Amino acid sequence: MAERPPYEIARETLKQLSTRRLAPTPENYLAIYDEIAGVRSATPFPEAQLSHILRLIPGQTPAQKRLLGQFEKAIANKDWSGLQSVLVGYANLGLSPAAASPVELPPTAPAATLPEDLAELLARLIDNTLPALGEDDQRVHGMAAQLTTFLREPTPLISTLMLMLGNFTYRLSFATEDQAAIRTSLLELLHMVFENIAVLSADDRWLQGQAEALMTASTPPLTLRRLDDVQLRLKDVIFKQTEAKARSMEAQEQMKDLLATFIERLAQITASSTTYQGTMERCADLIGKASSLQEIAPVLEEAMSATRSMALDTKLTHTELLDLRERTEAKRAEVAKLQQELDRASAQARHDPLTGSLNRKGLDEAMEREIARSRRMGAPLCFALLDIDNFKLINDRLGHSVGDAALVHLAQVTREVMRPQDLLARYGGEEFVLLLPDTTVDAGVAAMTRLQRELTTRFFLQGSEKILITFSAGVAQLHDSETSFDAIKRADQSMYLAKRSGKNRVMAA
Repeated sequence: MAERPPYEIARETLKQLSTRRLAPTPENYLAIYDEIAGVRSATPFPEAQLSHILRLIPGQTPAQKRLLGQFEKAIANKDWSGLQSVLVGYANLGLSPAAASPVELPPTAPAATLPEDLAELLARLIDNTLPALGEDDQRVHGMAAQLTTFLREPTPLISTLMLMLGNFTYRLSFATEDQAAIRTSLLELLHMVFENIAVLSADDRWLQGQAEALMTASTPPLTLRRLDDVQLRLKDVIFKQTEAKARSMEAQEQMKDLLATFIERLAQITASSTTYQGTMERCADLIGKASSLQEIAPVLEEAMSATRSMALDTKLTHTELLDLRERTEAKRAEVAKLQQELDRASAQARHDPLTGSLNRKGLDEAMEREIARSRRMGAPLCFALLDIDNFKLINDRLGHSVGDAALVHLAQVTREVMRPQDLLARYGGEEFVLLLPDTTVDAGVAAMTRLQRELTTRFFLQGSEKILITFSAGVAQLHDSETSFDAIKRADQSMYLAKRSGKNRVMAA
């Protein structure tokens, strides 16, 4: 087949640009031209990019200035060999004379370029790093923009990339140090504020829950799981405390009204007594001055009437006072109950009050969060359901208080042995659920077996008696379309299988 004339290839290239709706850039034109001609054109010399790099390279010492002059001359002459010699010379600055001896490079050696996939990965890495640095250091953002632009150009040279990347990482180290110092100082400042709130609110117990949760949130190290848990707990605490506080204030206002009524009744009794005393004194004076029975009779009638009225008032007032006392006692008991509810809301929102582990509400929220994370990231998630062996015997033989202490011991050992991201929840009675993120079923069984071994080395002490606590457990890995209820149900079935197999075992679902 005869070769096509260049003008036909050029005409066909323009037609293909229009048909494919591509921008008429030199790169697109050259790519289609080579495709039609069946040849590969030589890579154009990146004069503009190299000139941009030239402006970034330091040129302070005489040696640096000399090399920059050679760099500029090599760009003008489009001399790859000259560029390589300049870069090698620049890399050897500060080395010993022996190490800095000229390196003979083949003048025809092709310049190494970065693979397109690797260049794009590096560009994404830089793009994802910048949001964590803030906006204070504009220079590092400018250098990052230049670097990502260079990485997304066709066939970026490795030698040029190394120079630009070296300058960027050097500047990046200062920016990351600044951000770390800012974060540490901010956490210290927040912790001081929260501690001061706790001190100032010593008399207001309803503030203690918020202050403790905030101090927990500002204590390093921070994780998104930990912050999410504290945020949800704090929201629930604030809601419950606001509700209980309003009810408590209402009860206190009602008590004030009762006390005001009580004082008013006492004042009325005093006034009635004063009036009655005056009447009796006046009647006694009239009797002393009377000279006949006819004069005494009306005075006695008035005294008897005043006495009957006083007796009636006293009886009514006594009844009212008894009623006020009963109502006051009821309100006092209500205020005390509300204060207890307020204290419980401050201390426990999503946690079991005995063991400190998550309660059912906290477990539901944690499962929803971890399942969403697992499916978003494609990571495995395991549910482990454990039940203490022979727990009823411990309660029957040693009492329920010892049984409660055994539950606390199990929860404490579990938190010490398992990973920080593993979440423990009390499922009911002596049953617990463990959420194990990023864990396959085999790894989950191994983790629960390790917990069993630790429990055998950490005896639960009751006085001088050592009590060995064991458990049976089932482990289920969440399936793609499975709900948390289904996964726990499978783990529960495996746990009962472990019980029937001799207890103190771990079974995979």
